Amino acid sequence: MKIALHICCAVCAAGAVEKLMWLGYDVHGYFYNPNVYPPDEYSRRLIDVRRVAVELGFKLIEARYLPEEWSRAVSGLEEEPEGGKRCLVCFKLRLEKTYQYMLESNCQSITSTLTMGSNKSALAISQVGKEVAGDRFAAIDFKKREGLRRTNELALKWNLYRQHYCGCYYSLRNEELRKARQSADKPGST
Repeated sequence: MKIALHICCAVCAAGAVEKLMWLGYDVHGYFYNPNVYPPDEYSRRLIDVRRVAVELGFKLIEARYLPEEWSRAVSGLEEEPEGGKRCLVCFKLRLEKTYQYMLESNCQSITSTLTMGSNKSALAISQVGKEVAGDRFAAIDFKKREGLRRTNELALKWNLYRQHYCGCYYSLRNEELRKARQSADKPGST
């Protein structure tokens, strides 16, 4: 059975693809992430996704990088907290494109590596996936059943780039603010 797998990054892809292949799926990886900022961050993530595709031997489709699509979709949600409405809109945008690819490529279902993220709600992602693709969305929480441990093993083995924020400008800003607060809280800092 062919499955269109939305891929957010190489680390999450490694364990998710391995699991899907073990389950008997013919994986079509779909890299569509207009949310990733800045463009060099997007390139770093894509380079390692390509490496994972070679290592595991799955088909990889690289959608065009169109950050303006993401900006339009989340317009008005700039002040939403991480994990809030902006993230749900972002998930939906990426899953809709993956669903469109699924239909065009004769895959039978879709799913997403987003559920591998330790800071992501697999339930929220699955709800959005069901809204987009109905019963053609395979609701798999890839971090469960040792999934997170296994993907981390593969990431170390292949020395994959590991990002420190979700990908969008707002998550980068939040990460930078968090680091600045930590630095200011250290003894001896002024």
